[in-house]
Amino acid sequence: MRSISLFSGAGGLDLGCEAAGFMTVAAVEQNERAVATLLANREACFPLLGENTILRDIVETPPEQIVECSGIPAGEIDLVHGGPPCTPFSKSGYWLTYKRAGDDPKASLLDNFVNVVSAAQPKAFLMENVFALGYRNQNRAVFERFVRGINAAGYSLDHNVLVAADYGVPQNRQRLICVGVREDLLDVPAAFWRFRWPSPTHSGPHETRSGWDESLPPHTSTREAFAGLDEKTNPPEPEEIVTGTYTEELRPIPPGDNYLWWTEHRGHPEPRFKWRSRYWNFLLKLHPDRPSPTIQGQPGPWVGPFHWDNRRLRVGELKRLMEFPDDFEITGSRRDQQLQLGNAVPPRLGQLVAHELASELGRLGAVGRLPIAA
Repeated sequence: MRSISLFSGAGGLDLGCEAAGFMTVAAVEQNERAVATLLANREACFPLLGENTILRDIVETPPEQIVECSGIPAGEIDLVHGGPPCTPFSKSGYWLTYKRAGDDPKASLLDNFVNVVSAAQPKAFLMENVFALGYRNQNRAVFERFVRGINAAGYSLDHNVLVAADYGVPQNRQRLICVGVREDLLDVPAAFWRFRWPSPTHSGPHETRSGWDESLPPHTSTREAFAGLDEKTNPPEPEEIVTGTYTEELRPIPPGDNYLWWTEHRGHPEPRFKWRSRYWNFLLKLHPDRPSPTIQGQPGPWVGPFHWDNRRLRVGELKRLMEFPDDFEITGSRRDQQLQLGNAVPPRLGQLVAHELASELGRLGAVGRLPIAA
């Protein structure tokens, strides 16, 4: 099966889709460091992707050119997948007035995704974004426009919010996933089609639930994720050393806790911060026996998670928390690498969803054979 990748980044969703049987033949990615990462791992991970099949700017590139670049005629492409930049919809940016008003120009990149789907007419599509895109606030109008555009392009759509930790990823990363199949391939009226979402493989506490399925294995912990790392796969980094304004405040905070440990509300005899005066991930530390909170692409200098050893996380550890292969090369500076990993889709999550999508296409007779089970 063949796919077109949009907003590819470091290729996390591509890795997952490739593992499910969808081979990336063309991609669109504006960030040159991310393009370098895709090319550095091409031989091992993206064998059908070449330098001349990675286009740079989805806004300036006609959708028909993207289809032509894939070498596959419209209507015969199996999948279009991608995650348009999430910053316009992320709740972490709501302190910006223009975002609260719904005026972020990057929100229109969802339209570009729709335009490529409309031009390529793939058998299916897969779109990932922050769960806040589905909030009933200023984001809702943007999401509803996306749904209308997808429907007008001839697709039935289903969506769900998935927590990566429920699928074995050692990170409580919560994401909105949208999938769809071209209506002419369906065996039911488009309005009645529903996707068979992958069943959770793990369970545990999360802010969205009061209980969880204790018959499933517990969420994968950060300690388990880091098992076996050595100085070859996880070399020390100069940037990991914490210095500056809040160094002394960070050190005594227990694993799994944050700046709230220093508040009068929590009973600290010498409080340094007021209750709920900062974002929850301010001075946040990993807990070795729990999954990591969401890894961000552009954290501030005192935004966690920090390692429980009072240092910043190394790239090798970030790759483990995202479940990228240890030998996967992330190019650029330390800041570039954090951005690429923090903006990526955990490959395992992408694989499980893409596998179910491949299975659905197989059930409908839209592909010649099913991929190997995830």
